[in-house]
Amino acid sequence: MSDQTSAPALDVRGLNVYYGASHALQGVDLTLSRGVLSVVGRNGMGKTTLCKTIMGLLPAASGSVNFAGKPLLGRDSGAIARMGVAYVPQGRRLWPSLSVDEHLQMLNRSGGAWSPERVYDVFPRLGERKNNGGGQLSGGEQQMLAIARALLLNPKLLIMDEPTEGLAPVVVDMVTEMLIALAAQGDMDILVIEQNIGVATSVSDTVAIMLNGRINRLIDATRLAVDIDLQQSLLGVGRHAHDDTDTADQPDDPVQGATTGAGTGFVYMSNLVVPTRWSQPAAIAKIMRKARPVTTAPLRPVKDISLIRPHALRGQGGMVLVAGTMDTKARELLFIRDILRKQGLNVRSVDLSTGAGVSGADFPAHEIAASGLGGAMRSTDRGQSVTRMAEAFRIWISRRNDIAGIISAGGSGGTSLVTPGMRELPVGVPKVMISTVAAGDIAAYVAGSDIMMVNAVADIQGLNRITRQVLANGANALGGMVRDRIREAVPTGTIDKPVLGMTMFGITTPCITALMATLEAQYECLVFHATGSGGRSMENLAGQGVITTLLDMTTTEIADLIVGGIMAADDSRLDVPARLRLPYIGACGALDTVNFAARATVPERFSGRKFVEHNANVTLMRSSAGESAGIGRWIAAKLNRMEGPVRFFLPEGGLSSLDAPDQPFHDPGANEALFGALEQEVEQTSERRLIRTPHHINAPEFAAEVVQALAEISGHNKQERARFHG
Repeated sequence: MSDQTSAPALDVRGLNVYYGASHALQGVDLTLSRGVLSVVGRNGMGKTTLCKTIMGLLPAASGSVNFAGKPLLGRDSGAIARMGVAYVPQGRRLWPSLSVDEHLQMLNRSGGAWSPERVYDVFPRLGERKNNGGGQLSGGEQQMLAIARALLLNPKLLIMDEPTEGLAPVVVDMVTEMLIALAAQGDMDILVIEQNIGVATSVSDTVAIMLNGRINRLIDATRLAVDIDLQQSLLGVGRHAHDDTDTADQPDDPVQGATTGAGTGFVYMSNLVVPTRWSQPAAIAKIMRKARPVTTAPLRPVKDISLIRPHALRGQGGMVLVAGTMDTKARELLFIRDILRKQGLNVRSVDLSTGAGVSGADFPAHEIAASGLGGAMRSTDRGQSVTRMAEAFRIWISRRNDIAGIISAGGSGGTSLVTPGMRELPVGVPKVMISTVAAGDIAAYVAGSDIMMVNAVADIQGLNRITRQVLANGANALGGMVRDRIREAVPTGTIDKPVLGMTMFGITTPCITALMATLEAQYECLVFHATGSGGRSMENLAGQGVITTLLDMTTTEIADLIVGGIMAADDSRLDVPARLRLPYIGACGALDTVNFAARATVPERFSGRKFVEHNANVTLMRSSAGESAGIGRWIAAKLNRMEGPVRFFLPEGGLSSLDAPDQPFHDPGANEALFGALEQEVEQTSERRLIRTPHHINAPEFAAEVVQALAEISGHNKQERARFHG
């Protein structure tokens, strides 16, 4: 923790710095008491000069700089670093020839909270690249390494100069989340120098505005984040393209005006002349006078007001939603809407903005917010506002039965707003999300749904040769799916059968194959690949009423959750059958394995364990006896909450094709630890039973026992047994 003394972490008073005759810092006063403080300003305002002076890299003409009450001016940078001040410079400043690990080992000191091992835990990407040279890293990886290098000094004060400069939007989001996490830990105080308004206002409660070598003012971060006029007047900039920050209502803006029909809007230039270090902000009135008019294209009015709020599906029809933040993405969303309207679809716009503006959307933001928030859209915390609106939209979607498809476009904020609502729609209803996050890990957004994610390629900010094509492709894809569902009735040959949900892995495939061969005549069998999202997808469909019985033969995702593999379930696994009292038949399938990526990515703490390299990108690790017992206890707690019929199988002959005599994962002791924990913890009743069987999970005899259990709980005992043995 930062020293809890009366002295602030950093106190700068009357600081003056010159470059020759140029007065770079002009009486700077700045105080960081505790926590995080952001400093923003245009290029050339003196931000980097301030950092270098604090670190002793530039001499000061006058003034004072105190760190926790101790003076810094006159000390060299090495002495300042030893006092507990670390610096992440602009441009990263790495050694191209040194590997990641060599960078870290140079600064590794025993006894501190930060070590290379902790760095690799916090930045797993660096662990994957530990043997790569500094010059072989991407921009985001270089920034991670520069930050990690500073953290290894175990500083009390961390100074970061433009940490997100030149990074892709998805990496900017990652760095922002890391800064917030560091601040929350309370191990150090942080001074962040930024030009990105979204980052600066996300990581600190107060922002210092630097203008012409001075601290012009301190301002509440929330106020600066939502007020684009204030940003323009103080900084000469607006919001960053990738950030879905709320903006004030601008009735003369061509994008806003486009929602009401033809009209004239304006393009504003905040820098009316080439700016210099000593430039003063242009007056708003002068900016308004110099605005360039543009004419917006007219939109076709809706003549029949009854079509705006359809509440009943007509066959496979209904309305198509174009949803998103109309305060920041109206032009792009309306572009999508018009493409879909040309295809004759019943299109309606939904505004999910958390600002106070009026967008003219068919479903305005206050109407969506009222579904879950009692009409209260805003909070002083932007993240809380987004979270509340996302939940309100999810509730609003869940109450409707007239949605034929949905599409959106946005950055990380917009994607987080829309996808929870998309996931409420049944599988099969077309869902398209055009997003800047689609190039990364999208599991958190898609979860168990069939959302189609389209990589935006360029940031979704304005219409240009890239965004027009990507948005049009997404719109046309959704339109094609919706029209096809309207034309083609869903085949009814199988939907009258009860539906089974089954989980499978490559090493439990023979089990599922045998079950399907027996059960397909009576059941529609839906098989889910147990790779982390498979179990969620199965339970999501069960929650929608699509799946009536679960044959959860492959629970390996739980092993990854408990041990730390990459194909992990989340804590909600097995909650749906408990909540809905669904018939549940489970087994210990593939609980002998924990999944990792390429062998080099396996954490060092697992060295010495049994591994099988499934392929170049998948490495399997044998779960130990202790881990197996923990897995058993976790499953038992979930089974005890289930009040429907439950049968859970313990196959003594082996849990997967790798767990058999003469196979690499054969470990009867570990299996017995798993079975023993289950038998000790599960509260067995006539409806909730554990079934020990001597057979291997992939043996035909095991499948026969599962079919018999299914027959017992479904009332088709004779037919199922005869069919299997026939």
